[in-house]
Amino acid sequence: MTDRSPFKLTAPLITARGSRLLSLSLCVAMLSACAIGPDYQRPQTAAPAQYKEAAGWRQANPSDALARGAWWELYGDQQLNGLVERLNSSNQSVAQSEAQYRQAQALVRSARGAFFPTVDLTVGKNRSSQGTGSSNSSLTSSSSGIRNTYTAQAGVSWEADVWGKLRRGLEADRANAEASFADLAAMRLSQQSELVQNYVQLRVIDQQKRLLQATVETYQRSLTMTENQYRAGVSGKDAVAQAQTQLKSTEADLVDLIWQRAQFEHAIAVLIGVPPAELNLAETQDIPALPDVPLSFPSQLLERRPDIASAERSVMAANANIGVAKAAYYPDLTLSMNGGYSSSTSKDWFTLPNRFWSVGPQLAMTLFDGGQRSAEVDRSEAAYDETVAKYRQTVLDGFREVENFLVQLKVLQDEDVVRQQALQAARESLRLTTNQYKAGLIAYLDVVVVQAAALNNERSSLDLLQSRLLASVQLIAALGGGWDGQLQASNN
Repeated sequence: MTDRSPFKLTAPLITARGSRLLSLSLCVAMLSACAIGPDYQRPQTAAPAQYKEAAGWRQANPSDALARGAWWELYGDQQLNGLVERLNSSNQSVAQSEAQYRQAQALVRSARGAFFPTVDLTVGKNRSSQGTGSSNSSLTSSSSGIRNTYTAQAGVSWEADVWGKLRRGLEADRANAEASFADLAAMRLSQQSELVQNYVQLRVIDQQKRLLQATVETYQRSLTMTENQYRAGVSGKDAVAQAQTQLKSTEADLVDLIWQRAQFEHAIAVLIGVPPAELNLAETQDIPALPDVPLSFPSQLLERRPDIASAERSVMAANANIGVAKAAYYPDLTLSMNGGYSSSTSKDWFTLPNRFWSVGPQLAMTLFDGGQRSAEVDRSEAAYDETVAKYRQTVLDGFREVENFLVQLKVLQDEDVVRQQALQAARESLRLTTNQYKAGLIAYLDVVVVQAAALNNERSSLDLLQSRLLASVQLIAALGGGWDGQLQASNN
């Protein structure tokens, strides 16, 4: 007797189908392990072993403040520290860059979501009618009335990343997000540097105002003494005119400093995100101290400068986009499944006879596009070459800036030694000349010349100190500031 049980007949078929499905899954997995397009390699750059202008540079030990990223604390000014902290939280340019970074992060999450299936749910009611004159001969006269159709449908669709297009897209978006974070760090560093420079110049102006105020008081006493000598017949009218000219010119210089200081104060207000009317920086007698700048190695500059890091991540994104463009030559494999219920009435809508479903793969491939894909690959490769050139130029510019500020600080330091000697000589000359005039040994014109020279040396010394402070700020910024090179936001 022959066994006609269906189980023995269908079991081999089930096994065969399972084997084919397993084989297909393994093939897809193996293909998914590779990705079309070149793997990223950092472009080669000409990084010197040491800086040219670092010879004789006094290397400072990195302080705790610089290690934490608060490089502005090296200047030892508590009010400056508070202003920079307000900038970090309220500067609008930084806020714009931070919003751009959040947009880039959202694109990464969107690209990562493309790896997962898409699930859709549609529920609807359709009301329709068709006349008896329809070309559809299968319809009878009774079908010419109004009909209601209730539909509930769920669908699942998943694109298999066989050629790595999605992975290359995620790689590009992730690199763009890291570049955006580096841009945020660069913007923050730029704004911090600008604020510190404005603050330094404001405090130097305060010192210049004190110098001119003291000079005006001295010139006023000289004018009084000259007028007394004129009334006594000891000196002429010309000495009085010279004393008045010198006094009024210095008073005019003092007035000119008022609007200069106001401009720096207004700029600081905008940098910390408040209207100028809401910020009032009282004058102080202290100028931020000139710090010893920790000098990193040239190779570390590639990681510590945010603009260089941003340019390098742009190269990575452009490299991944080449893979995306090349993957367009290959077919897309999509697996989809749909199912639901459809009925003419809502009463028996969700019943077994009203169900429907469909499932199956879909392979889509462009056979002819008039050279569009080839052009996109060429464009992507050209864009990559552009970002590589931009990255290398950014590196060269970074080295140039560091070298410039190194030599500037070294030259200004040497100049300061000579300037201090000239200042001491000018002060001694002024003391001797004033005593000679009081003794009636020389004319007042000689005193005016020496006083003008002494004042110029005092102001030149302050200007030199300002230049050294500004150069130190610019060098710290050129070295990457306190940025540690991390390309992801801190969770703290």
